[in-house]
This record gives sequence, structure tokens and C-alpha cells, in this order.
Amino acid sequence: MREWLFLLSEPVIAMIDLMALVLLAGATFYVFFRMIAMLFTRRWSDGHARRALWLDYARWLVAGLSLQLAADIIESSIAPSWEAIGQLGAIAVIRTFLNYFLERDLAEVRERDLESRPAEARG
Repeated sequence: MREWLFLLSEPVIAMIDLMALVLLAGATFYVFFRMIAMLFTRRWSDGHARRALWLDYARWLVAGLSLQLAADIIESSIAPSWEAIGQLGAIAVIRTFLNYFLERDLAEVRERDLESRPAEARG
């Protein structure tokens, strides 16, 4: 039974890691090229456009970290040793903290944006 679980889990972990890689790489390339475009079109001085771009990027980072954390959770269920479990646990804690702080920063920026909008635009 354990061998069956291991055989099933390994490709699932690899697929989830691949999804996270594609998502994070795609988002990073997108943001990079948008930044270059903003520099050449002089939109770089527009703080709102830059902030919107970084917020979008942060959302994609949170999504990628969440996928990687899912793969870590699955991998920890089949880890062959306590050392492997400890390493996975450390990675999961780091990713969880990164995710937490990204989410917190996103919430703070959203609040600031809502406060800076005129009253009639808020709803």
C-alpha cells in the first residue's frame, strides 16, 4: 500500500511543482516586460500604474507559493525519513511566512488605495 501511495504521489508532486514553476515564471516574465514597456512609454512616473503592476505580481507570487506549499504537504506524507520531513517542514514554514507577509502587504495596499480614493468612487 505504501509503495502504491509513493508511486501515485511522486507524479502529482512533480505536476504541482511544474504548475507553480510555469505560473511564477510566466508572471515574472510578464512583469519584467511590462516594466520595460513602462520605462519606454514614460508611464514609469505613474505611481498607480507601478503599484498596480506590483500588486498583480504579488498576487501571482501568493498563488505560486500556495501551489508549492500544496506539493510540500503531499510530499511530507510520503517522506521516507524524519530528516526529510524536517527539511520539508522548514521549507513549508518559510513559504508560509512569505505567503503571510505578501498577503498582509496586499491587504495594506488595498486599504491605502481605498482610503485615497474620493468618497464617491468608493461606492
